[in-house]
Amino acid sequence: MPANLPPEAKAKLAKYSDARTPEEKLRALEEFISAVPKHKGTENLLLWARRRMAELREEIEERKRRRVGGGPRIFVEKQGAAQVVILGPPNSGKSSLLAALTRAKPEVAPWPFTTQRPLPGMLHYEDIQFQLVDTPPLILDDPDNSVNSRVLGLARNADALLLVVGLDEENPASALRRLLALLEDRGIYITRTRGLVRIIKSREVNGIRVRGSGRLVGFTEDDLRRFLAEYRVYNAIVEIEGDVTLDDVEAALYKTLTYKPAVILLNKADAPGARERAHKALRAAPPDVPVLAVSALTREGLDGLGRILFERLGIIRVYTKQPNKEPDPEPLILPRGSTVLDAARRIHSRLAKHFRYAKIWGPSAKYPGQRVGGDHVLEDGDIVEIHAS
Repeated sequence: MPANLPPEAKAKLAKYSDARTPEEKLRALEEFISAVPKHKGTENLLLWARRRMAELREEIEERKRRRVGGGPRIFVEKQGAAQVVILGPPNSGKSSLLAALTRAKPEVAPWPFTTQRPLPGMLHYEDIQFQLVDTPPLILDDPDNSVNSRVLGLARNADALLLVVGLDEENPASALRRLLALLEDRGIYITRTRGLVRIIKSREVNGIRVRGSGRLVGFTEDDLRRFLAEYRVYNAIVEIEGDVTLDDVEAALYKTLTYKPAVILLNKADAPGARERAHKALRAAPPDVPVLAVSALTREGLDGLGRILFERLGIIRVYTKQPNKEPDPEPLILPRGSTVLDAARRIHSRLAKHFRYAKIWGPSAKYPGQRVGGDHVLEDGDIVEIHAS
């Protein structure tokens, strides 16, 4: 983490944060690097800045290629109840898993780098579908590889992740540790135990407003305001999660940290010696992340994946109905803890604006057809009939 940056460097970092286009961000980072003193305390910050500049140059070049109609797109439009990106090193069996779980037809071969671009497929779970996206393999021995940057950009945009490691390799535990380290190095966390900060600048906010379920460790809100003022951040919402230090706040000024629910798949459970290697890999996994030993070849361990993803995503299904009609068979997908008014907003803003009351059938209702207000918290499987003026 950076320490005691001079005012000029802090001002240049603020300029980068305020920049809107890749070209503006690139110029701001060039100025920032020239203003940062070179010592051990700034090594990680300078590493981030140079890596980010390389990503921005690649983004600028890709935009140029798109304008002339050249080059494949790495972006995958979201479909279904959630987008789940599959990540893993070469030959971990990601494509085989996609083929086993969906109707997609990826090219599957016993040599690495068969997958060259993202390929989506739909995983059916009860009455909804999850979009699984196979990706080119991550190069764990070359973290700054341009392919890694593209694939991790997909991961950052996803709703959840499937992390795949093959049990046929010599040390899957080491591969899993390096995979997790690569994600964390790029600000992607799969566990909520880590303190995360998101700084949302807004002119509509007067001063610094802290919100979220996290806790400030070793500093106060007044310290936070003074610290952010050094980086010319005066009006912002600071969302915190977990135990947050000032280092976490400083990291959030230049590095977007994000939490992604994840499931770890130890693939190729049918390989010789897989059971012993799976036990070792299990010890390398975070304690709050589900780990499944699976086989794309035999489908061992795959049947319960849909339910696990549903629970990890923290979503519910709510079925709407009109008076004297059957419920719509296609549910609304809402975050767990959503209210009737949230459901009304999802349908149409005017429905929420003119909301009067709702009738509820299902798990959250005390009795069938219970009349409730907009703050009634919904549960998975509820049927809601909204009445508006």
